[in-house]
Amino acid sequence: MNRQEIKIKLCEIMKLAMPSLELNDDTLNENAGLATDLGLSSVGVLYVVIGIEEMFGIRFDDVGFSDFETLGDVITYIEKKVNA
Repeated sequence: MNRQEIKIKLCEIMKLAMPSLELNDDTLNENAGLATDLGLSSVGVLYVVIGIEEMFGIRFDDVGFSDFETLGDVITYIEKKVNA
């Protein structure tokens, strides 16, 4: 699975996890800060983590979601896990 495919699926998860926020392709770029730009709350993090684990069949067993600063960081992590 390549970065673009991962980003598309991750953006779907983010939009479902945070329906009250107006997220679009401009705001959901790889440089977007999870807390600063996207406004991801602790509840949002929980929903996103569950969505990622279910959609990609991976577990965040060796890191905490707080270890990621940007959407690109999350994409890189997912890319490594699914292509391992």
